[in-house]
Amino acid sequence: MIDSILAKVRKLIPDALYKILSPIYHWILSAIAACIYRFPSRHIKIIAVTGTKGKSSTVEIISAILEEAGFKTAITNTIRFKIGNISSDNLYKMSMPGRFFMHKFLRSAVKAGCNYAILEMTSQGAITYRHLFIDFDVFVFTNLSPEHIEAHGSYENYRDAKLSIAKRLILSHKKNRIMIANADDKEGDKFLACDADEKIPFKINSLEPYTLKKEGIEFTINDKKVSTHLSGLFNLYNLLAAITTAKSQKIEDGAIIRAIEKFTGIAGRLENIDAGQDFKVIVDYAHTADSLEKVYQVFQSSRMICILGGTGGGRDSWKRKEMGRLADEYCDEVILTNEDPYDEDPRSIVDDVAKGMSSPPTIIMDRRLAIREGIKRATTGDAVIITGKGTDPYIMGPNGSKTPWSDARVAKEELKKNSIL
Repeated sequence: MIDSILAKVRKLIPDALYKILSPIYHWILSAIAACIYRFPSRHIKIIAVTGTKGKSSTVEIISAILEEAGFKTAITNTIRFKIGNISSDNLYKMSMPGRFFMHKFLRSAVKAGCNYAILEMTSQGAITYRHLFIDFDVFVFTNLSPEHIEAHGSYENYRDAKLSIAKRLILSHKKNRIMIANADDKEGDKFLACDADEKIPFKINSLEPYTLKKEGIEFTINDKKVSTHLSGLFNLYNLLAAITTAKSQKIEDGAIIRAIEKFTGIAGRLENIDAGQDFKVIVDYAHTADSLEKVYQVFQSSRMICILGGTGGGRDSWKRKEMGRLADEYCDEVILTNEDPYDEDPRSIVDDVAKGMSSPPTIIMDRRLAIREGIKRATTGDAVIITGKGTDPYIMGPNGSKTPWSDARVAKEELKKNSIL
């Protein structure tokens, strides 16, 4: 409520004046929010997770392991907000909705008796100081690849925004502050260079031998065989980040393995839409070239019908052509459609994606009709891959308009219609 009022007030401030006063403005608001809710992060263990991909998944897996070990958790991520057993969908289209929201959420988690709060941290949140006055116990870095370049001005600025969050770890009032980072990532060393009481790198070879399958992954933890319903090398990295975090909290292998084997997946992340059809329909959030390629690699042994848009309107236009190139390389059939145009012409976004393709795609701007067509084209053993939105609850249009949306729901409805035809 307070954050929405402040957003309206912000629109009344001239842009030139706001640019000058912005750092002070954001710092003061963060300080006020922390004071109002009495610095709640000091009374609960905080695990912060950042990176380009895998943040929400890693948050969910860490929470599942901690719960299996008997702890009560709270989480914030792109998908949902959860305190104990009470969960609500994230309808804000941002992982960190605002300073007052974050501190109020943490105060509620403390009141509910949660032992841990696992928080997704974003570069956009760093710009507006939404992470300030949140005292971390553990900081987790998953990976980094180009994203939000237009918002930050350069990849280096984007990376530095992430690093600015990591550097808050040593300023935390907590003891035994731990930095956990993906040492296989080219930026891992920079995060491990941040001050901390303990630094724990992780590498994928620690889970060898492992086997990647369309239906899951098999790997080892200390010579113990583990099977998971999650698929793809990127999910193995997410699992490894969560396992490393759990071990830093002295969680035993038994609880870790039980949690992983029970974990059935995450909404909007390689989500399998099963209505009894003899082909796969997959919904995934992939909205960068790197994440799109990793999804396609999971299903490259199948005939793929790929449904995608570009990026959100007015941002990251540089990656549209590359996403088209990847769809052209991996997919047997491509259907381009509308995604989140905001104030940009939706057809121009799709046309930008098509420029990366050597053969002309099918273009169906109505997203429901595009999904319907993809399902109609599928035959036994195919994979219909619907990317770009995942659990996003709206299609964002001009002048802030929102059309309620769910790729998973629409796919289920169209599968049902298709079975009747």
